[in-house]
Amino acid sequence: MHKSIPRWADKPYHSLDYHLKQLHGEKIYKLSIDGGFTCPNRDGTIDTRGCIFCSSGGSGEFATKAHGLVQDQIAKALAGFGTKKIGNLYIAYFQAYTNTYGELSHLRSLYENALKHPLIVGISIATRPDCLPIQVLELLKELKNSYPNKSIWIELGLQTIHEQTAKFIRRGYSLDIFESAVANLKQLDIPIIVHCIFGLPHETKDMMLETIHYLNQQQINGIKLQFLYVLKETDLGTYYLNEGFHIFSFYEYRGFLIEVIEHLSPEIVIHRLTGDGLSEQLIAPYWSKYKRDFFNSLHNTMFSIHSFQGKSYEVPNESRSTNTL
Repeated sequence: MHKSIPRWADKPYHSLDYHLKQLHGEKIYKLSIDGGFTCPNRDGTIDTRGCIFCSSGGSGEFATKAHGLVQDQIAKALAGFGTKKIGNLYIAYFQAYTNTYGELSHLRSLYENALKHPLIVGISIATRPDCLPIQVLELLKELKNSYPNKSIWIELGLQTIHEQTAKFIRRGYSLDIFESAVANLKQLDIPIIVHCIFGLPHETKDMMLETIHYLNQQQINGIKLQFLYVLKETDLGTYYLNEGFHIFSFYEYRGFLIEVIEHLSPEIVIHRLTGDGLSEQLIAPYWSKYKRDFFNSLHNTMFSIHSFQGKSYEVPNESRSTNTL
């Protein structure tokens, strides 16, 4: 007889929705904010082309744009919800491009204007590990102390631990830079969410699982998992159309994702399991447009085979601290 499957509410994995309900007692929504940033991988500091998969929106196609003012963007995003929600609190997500890559005064203004909003319970800042200089870390520490009842998260775009793949996608930094950023953020007790992409050209499933095992060892707080999708007007799109490479099918990704979830520490909060490319820009895979069908299939399959997050997880040698995300 099978043991009961661990559940985080109605899911067999530690979802962000569950975690935030535990913290705040209600559903929390994300508001995507465009801070008007660029990226060292685009402005010539490292490169001018960006990462190979990145669109002109810098992964911020869904951000609300309202003349660059955080207050206006929050107001516009809140109005867009209408009555189709069951909670009244939000996280401001600085999403497009590299959101610590700017003048310190600009960063302070953006973050503070979000944090002081009465309906915002925290901010999530997407950035690169090589864009966290000491001045930015000091600002984050100051804000953490000034707003003790609000969350400040940092999201780092790692994608893979394999240097050959990192060079191919033009990530622009080495793994030791990522490790340094993680260590610095841990010293400040700032939760770390890491982005991973599965299905990058030339990576095997074993290589992708190595990235997960590595992140378990790093004792991160949260993770964003997604399959590689190909967009028009990107260098990856050109490469796919000219050279071709394998793209996960619906059932292939479902099976591999279950394996990943089973190997992932149950303490790590899962922020994302698929991806969100604009439909009109999407080249492949077409099944990614049907997220509800995918999640229904994923959950039904996991319950039917008695699968859950951490089922195959191996505890690192050093015991980890309590997750503060």
